[in-house]
Amino acid sequence: MDFLFLFKIVIAIGILVALYAILRNLDIIKIILIYFKDKLFGK
Repeated sequence: MDFLFLFKIVIAIGILVALYAILRNLDIIKIILIYFKDKLFGK
């Protein structure tokens, strides 16, 4: 029971860190997506 609670806390912290990293690098992700879209459609 205690292990499960700790596991849930670790998962929650991991999700928060991942969301923070995504929000910090949103402009870089947009540039990468635009690049792949242009590659796919041959512009």
